[in-house]
Amino acid sequence: MSEITISNTGLPSPLMEFLQAEAIEPGSPVGYQTCKAIFEFHPLAAKIIEKPIVLALSKPRILAMDVHPKDMLIKAFQDEWDDLEATNIIRDVTFLKRVYGVAAVIYGAEGVPTDQPIDPWTLPDLDIYFNKLDPLNLAGSTVTNQNPNAPDFQKPKTYITAAGQPYHPSRSCIVFNNTPIYLAYQSSGFGFTGRSVFQRALYPLKSFVQSMVTDDLVTFKAGLLVIKQKQSGSIVNRLMQVGAGIKRSMLQQGTTGNVLSIDVDEDIESIDLNNTDTAMTTARDNIVANIAAATETPAILLKDEAFTNAFAEGTEDSKAIAQYVTGLRNDMRSLFTFFDKIVMHRAWNKQFYEIVQAKYPEMYAGKTYEEAFYEWKDAFRPLWENLIEETPSEKVKTEEVKLKGITEILRTILPVINPENRAIAIQWAQDNLSKMPDMFKSTMQLDIDAIADYEPPTPLTAPTEPPSKD
Repeated sequence: MSEITISNTGLPSPLMEFLQAEAIEPGSPVGYQTCKAIFEFHPLAAKIIEKPIVLALSKPRILAMDVHPKDMLIKAFQDEWDDLEATNIIRDVTFLKRVYGVAAVIYGAEGVPTDQPIDPWTLPDLDIYFNKLDPLNLAGSTVTNQNPNAPDFQKPKTYITAAGQPYHPSRSCIVFNNTPIYLAYQSSGFGFTGRSVFQRALYPLKSFVQSMVTDDLVTFKAGLLVIKQKQSGSIVNRLMQVGAGIKRSMLQQGTTGNVLSIDVDEDIESIDLNNTDTAMTTARDNIVANIAAATETPAILLKDEAFTNAFAEGTEDSKAIAQYVTGLRNDMRSLFTFFDKIVMHRAWNKQFYEIVQAKYPEMYAGKTYEEAFYEWKDAFRPLWENLIEETPSEKVKTEEVKLKGITEILRTILPVINPENRAIAIQWAQDNLSKMPDMFKSTMQLDIDAIADYEPPTPLTAPTEPPSKD
């Protein structure tokens, strides 16, 4: 009777320990160390944790502002955002949140105690840093209040600690994955927190590792040759043993172009693995589908299958992915808001305001820096670019509809408004036309001030014809 033994290499393998953990059953809780091992070593971890977030952040936000000079404001904001690597920090914190169920980001500055607030107006002068914290760093500060009559019921504490050191609420942002459940302690987050994305998928994740072992065994045995030899009599002499050995050796060493002679009653064939094909494929597909359902991740992302058509075509697959990504972007809103406030103060600082004030004295000569800052802050409107791209033909059709609307609006209001408002309307039309690169390759640059001062000549009236004698 044959026996297959799987032995380790002498090196500790957290993934093999995870596989061999017989205590893992459907519904088993997932701990911090298990989440860490899965995230580090499981083949599907990157697709479950990282790939959806990377896809959600694959297109940057569109920054819109309805104040002047919006181009200078947006450029200064985006440059500071890139210098701080804010998108990468948000991405990494979201990774940790999905892995463990809870994570946080803090910022500090040299010489400023962590439990004291930082005056936002001094941010441009400070050399700040950001740290990303997982539940082990936050242990003790994420045990949410379980009193249903308390104002902070199941909400993160205002003061969090990093390795026991408290941070002021204004300098931290803590995020949960999923909603905390009343009196449901999460060992992965060391508190009554959100849940790890691996919580419901622990058992099928273990099954997937077992399918990998099966694949390895099948691959290892796929090259096995089976020779059907004529059985010898009850008495086998030495010469017959040597002959059989030579024949097996020649079979093992034979390659394409060689000729091997066997008896008419003998046969050589590879091991029959046909019966394993259907079972392996079906089991693997079912396991991946179970993982996708448990992690709320579209199966198409886990399987890396190509979309039915191009992603830009707006097929049902792409629409489902787009809806999923929209949900992920909404979950990251608190992190973006946290960074937006910091970046605004650093980008739109007093030195920047002096440049704007000198360039546009007619607009900012009578405004203080604080007044201008809050005006810019209130006008800040970040939007997400649609993940589903329109085809070039669809874009042209869309822009034709927009162009027709702009034309009709101008045709209606220009004859009845004063020169100042007429210039504003033309500026609005010019800004919208500049956002139609598929229809107009170059942008329009009109002198809006000259348009405001321009008085069109009075049209000459046609002479009236004398009445007909008839």
